Amino acid sequence: MGKRKITILDRTVEEIASIAYYIESKGMPKTAKLFVADVFEFIETLNDERIIHKPCKYFLWQIHDYRCVNYKKKFVIAYLDNEEEIIICDFAAQKILKG
Repeated sequence: MGKRKITILDRTVEEIASIAYYIESKGMPKTAKLFVADVFEFIETLNDERIIHKPCKYFLWQIHDYRCVNYKKKFVIAYLDNEEEIIICDFAAQKILKG
């Protein structure tokens, strides 16, 4: 039992940053910073090799064989699960994926 390496793609970082920017634009800069810190802290918990999340239901993510995990019931994190590495590929609001 060990911890796997976590790689976060630029697209994911940009998506998290755009959500934080939106929160900040609503006059809540501290909340935006806390959001970003909390997301990255949550992502760090995904490196446990004992936990395997379900395959994504969103069609475009199914094609890429992504696994999905919910974050705070509003967002979805899509990642590739390898034996030695977790690659965080996307971060999106659930309501966007359902539409």
